[in-house]
Amino acid sequence: MTVEEVLEAMKHLAERDPALREKLIATQHSKEAVADFCRICTECGFPLYEMDLISAGEEYYAAMRRSTNGGGENSPLLRGSDDYYEMFIKDLEAM
Repeated sequence: MTVEEVLEAMKHLAERDPALREKLIATQHSKEAVADFCRICTECGFPLYEMDLISAGEEYYAAMRRSTNGGGENSPLLRGSDDYYEMFIKDLEAM
């Protein structure tokens, strides 16, 4: 599974399980937030490693920057984040 597929699967699980959702959200207060998040994903049957999560976000952001054809930092496409973990937590908090 790709990182994106793991995150989507975890989002579906968290939608149905408020306790899991709260456990995932609580990772943001941990000293090892990303590591704890990945551990929970793995325990749920969706192996996810810290470097894979970090790299996927950075690769997505780099691809988005290249696709703006030199649009620079003011390009509307670049207002997103390269941090999949943070974006995922914000989605859970919005549920």
